[in-house]
Amino acid sequence: MASEEASLRALESLMTEFFHNCTTNERKREIEELLNNFAQQIGAWRFCLYFLSSTRNDYVMMYSLTVFENLINKMWLGVPSQDKMEIRSCLPKLLLAHHKTLPYFIRNKLCKVIVDIGRQDWPMFYHDFFTNILQLIQSPVTTPLGLIMLKTTSEELACPREDLSVARKDELRKLLLDQVQTVLGLLTGILESIWDKHSVTAATPPPSPTSGESGGDLLSSLLQSPSAAKILNQPIPILDTESEYICSLALECLAHLFSWIPLSTSITPSLLTTIFHFARFGCDTRARKMPSVNGSSQNSVLGQERGRLGILAMSCINELMSKNCVPMEFEEYLLRMFQQTFYLLQKITKENNAHSVKSRLEELDESYIEKFTDFLRLFVSVHLRRIESYSQFPVVEFLALLFKYTFHQPTHEGYFSCLDIWTLFLDYLTSKIKSRLADKEAVLNRYEDALVLLLTEVLNRIQFRYNQAQLEELDDETLDDDQQTEWQRYLRQSLEVVAKVMELLPTHAFSTLFPVLQDNLEVYLGLQQFVVTSGTGHRLNITAENDCRRLHCSLRDISSLLQAVGRLAEYFIGDVFAARFNDALTVVERLVKVTLYGSQIKLYNIETAVPSVLKPDLLDVHAQSLAALQAYSHWLAQFYSEVHRQNPERFISLVSTSLEAITPLISSKVQEKLLLSACHLLVSLATTVRPVFLISIPAVQKVFNRITDTSAQRLPDKAQVLVCRALSNVLLLPWPNLPESEQQWAVRSTNHASLISALTREYRNLKSNAILPQRKVRLEDTKVIIHQTLRILEDIVESISGESTKSRQICYQSLQESVQVSLALFPAFIHQSDVTDEMLSFFLTLFQGLRVQMGVPFTEQIIQTFLNMFTREQLAESILHEGSTGCRVVEKFLKILQVVVQEPGQVFKPFLPSIISLCMEQVYPIIAERSSPDVKAELFELLFRVLHHNWRYFFKSSVLASVQRGIAEEQMENQAQFSAIMQAFGQSFLQPDIHLFKQNLFYLETLNTKQKLYHKKIFRTTMLFQFVNVLLQVLVHKSHDLLQEEIGIAIYNMASVDFDSFYSAFLPEFLASCDGVDSNQKHVLGRNFKMDRDLPSFTQNVHRLVNDLRYYRLCNDSLPPGTVKL
Repeated sequence: MASEEASLRALESLMTEFFHNCTTNERKREIEELLNNFAQQIGAWRFCLYFLSSTRNDYVMMYSLTVFENLINKMWLGVPSQDKMEIRSCLPKLLLAHHKTLPYFIRNKLCKVIVDIGRQDWPMFYHDFFTNILQLIQSPVTTPLGLIMLKTTSEELACPREDLSVARKDELRKLLLDQVQTVLGLLTGILESIWDKHSVTAATPPPSPTSGESGGDLLSSLLQSPSAAKILNQPIPILDTESEYICSLALECLAHLFSWIPLSTSITPSLLTTIFHFARFGCDTRARKMPSVNGSSQNSVLGQERGRLGILAMSCINELMSKNCVPMEFEEYLLRMFQQTFYLLQKITKENNAHSVKSRLEELDESYIEKFTDFLRLFVSVHLRRIESYSQFPVVEFLALLFKYTFHQPTHEGYFSCLDIWTLFLDYLTSKIKSRLADKEAVLNRYEDALVLLLTEVLNRIQFRYNQAQLEELDDETLDDDQQTEWQRYLRQSLEVVAKVMELLPTHAFSTLFPVLQDNLEVYLGLQQFVVTSGTGHRLNITAENDCRRLHCSLRDISSLLQAVGRLAEYFIGDVFAARFNDALTVVERLVKVTLYGSQIKLYNIETAVPSVLKPDLLDVHAQSLAALQAYSHWLAQFYSEVHRQNPERFISLVSTSLEAITPLISSKVQEKLLLSACHLLVSLATTVRPVFLISIPAVQKVFNRITDTSAQRLPDKAQVLVCRALSNVLLLPWPNLPESEQQWAVRSTNHASLISALTREYRNLKSNAILPQRKVRLEDTKVIIHQTLRILEDIVESISGESTKSRQICYQSLQESVQVSLALFPAFIHQSDVTDEMLSFFLTLFQGLRVQMGVPFTEQIIQTFLNMFTREQLAESILHEGSTGCRVVEKFLKILQVVVQEPGQVFKPFLPSIISLCMEQVYPIIAERSSPDVKAELFELLFRVLHHNWRYFFKSSVLASVQRGIAEEQMENQAQFSAIMQAFGQSFLQPDIHLFKQNLFYLETLNTKQKLYHKKIFRTTMLFQFVNVLLQVLVHKSHDLLQEEIGIAIYNMASVDFDSFYSAFLPEFLASCDGVDSNQKHVLGRNFKMDRDLPSFTQNVHRLVNDLRYYRLCNDSLPPGTVKL
């Protein structure tokens, strides 16, 4: 043993040296190599067995167990059976002897190593593996150890990793399922006996009625049986530490078992009741405050442990709840589970003398509350439709409890989660009503009170008047991943609930919300009396700190309520327009008044006592009032079309007054937030409402003059673009309710031409200078002009691209000169990628919106110019040297070509050869070998469009020929180009970019669905099985695992073209070419691939083949050199 002893000492010193903070990385690498080499030696495990039984050094034990783990999981096949028997016998003995003294992480690792042996050898060579675990659980001394072994077995055997064959995985699951009833029985017994044993000692008189713990009326209605209520009302026993530990292990086992076993009668009522007993630990606040024993402070730790039992029990319940597939015989159990959980819900939302609900929830463990909320979410989303029909389940009372629980949440996140549950419930109710319109009234009557209560409370929660302390805590500066602040998220989620209630109960919702807004607006409209004129301008004469604080709260509330009113705009239009007309009119008139008031007394420019707070508040109210009015633009449009013939005065007054509110704000002196709100409202009036008299309103003419006046100060970019869009749309969009003859196109066309002429004057002047070499300063100025003009023109084109032909014709006539200037300037700026990028954006928008209007000759000229400019050198410069802007330029160019190749008819067909050659001979070679995804997605989309929209360019099938021959034998044309494109698709599947892979697989599948790609002779005979081979290799290498399902379906679609060849030729060839597996294994792989021809069975066979091929390779890699396999 001297050598083992010496090795142990050497290993201990190596380990100590390795983890010492003075050891260099170089030395650590040397030690690592030494240890790896030692582990690879045949028979190293014998040393490790000695190390485990003879050392106290944690590092050495961990290393030794890792050697065993490696041996069992990777080399077990090559270990002599005598050695295996020895290992199977020694390791469990070691565990039994030392489990009480080993550190927990070493003990758990040793358990896992033993379970790994069971995973390989049970039941054939390790028949007592599971029996031993059951015996450990049944013996009181080793119960905890047995439970750890059981949980590890459930984790490692029920859902094993891929280092097992599919047959072995199935066998293990079946073996485990056979044991489920026994195991659940054992676990039930353990939990029950500990509960009963400690309940006896805790037998105290029942709590007095005043203590608030007695079951209320709801409880008896929920539980239907006094005895169940009585049991659940017993005091919670006080457990010793050992019992607590055993219970937590048993509950952890149950939670993992429930994650994979199907719902069945093995999960008995007594087990469920026991789990619920333990769930009570989490909601018992007294568990936190047990009488101290001899003044020790141990009770807080004990309280936490008891709370943990509640969390574990809720995890078990939630595992069962998350299963959507419920057998008939289990439904009754579910009902019982809900009843018991709602007893707990009632318990934690009960008020008594000592606690408010909120303080009670604050005392519970945060994780317990999270688990409980998860339960409620699962109940509403998965089971409510099933349970609601049970007459003995009181849904309305449940909602009352959920209401209490929601509005007493101690944290914002908890409240958000509860609002999500209400959203789920409201969605459920809406879809239920839509599917059963006959019972609509009955359903709504049942829930009306609950919904009105919910609405009122959610509205109160967003108002500083009722909820200032909590709302002040919300951050309104930092943006999250969705680009919103915590406050915006809070408001948005609350308003979604308000909107969903409005959809169900419009009248109630409106009569709840509008008076609240009215009250607050009175404060805002009353500010005028406090405005005084001072030397520097206007000042708000409210200075007392308390008044300023109240005003701040009131203004914040107005902003929120205005957003709420805006959110409800969609519920006043369409079929309900007439029925809800008066309510909507009241809202719109109020909003028009408020916006005009804000613009007239210029509250946004007023000096205030607390400028850092009140100024943004006043600005926000003004901006939100404009945004809320904008939300009603569809209502205004409907109002216009319904009343324009009779009594239009009211409508005209609303629109004119709105414009009076907007125009003073369209100025570079106004803060951008407010300016943009005004611009957006102007765009909506011009685009959505489109009144015929808009152009003649003085306010609008004023804006025209301001925008076309070159001496006026230019608005910020965004605002300038929006105002130009609005003015262009006023002239271009057809007026509703008027025949073509009354549209006054001639006048409007002239006006539009002069508008565009004024907006592009400087830009058009660039043409004469484009040829001259640019000085640096001049170049920067020129770039600014190009940038500003093209942004406006692009936006104008985009906004009318879906409109009538007449609108687009006028638009193009006005733009024609600017478009020609752009084309003339393009070559001069080809090396300035930022300019080229903007020009190509503009041309792309033109091609998408106005290609018919541009006419064929000019379009051809544009395409030819681009094809000439983008030489191979230019493409390489853009892609390789100009970074992301250069790539964007090429991507936009390819996007323009996508539009061209999709054009029906023969017009652009002559360009196809040069477009394909550009793709395959110029762009593709540059990007093919680059790992970066830039340009690739656009290139492959273009290639897909070339094929999809120009199929006849490759396959000339004449109907007559196919009828005469009886089969469609197409003539193939341009075969070389077709093959090159297909080869590029094939290559793309060998690259790591998963998005490109998914996109290209989708393109191939689409071409097969629409044009029978896989059935074409050229594909079938020369490419089909190459693609299948590549896709199978991708599955084997696990490089694109997220797309397993899509790849499986594509392989099926390809194989199904010729199943006979797939089974008789491809599969044997594929297996023959597989390295790392022997001929016997290849034979088994082939035999296991059944000759199924339906999709589910076929894809299952594919995944089995891939799994087993990987498994065999793993086994073969782990065999010691020179192993002879029979």
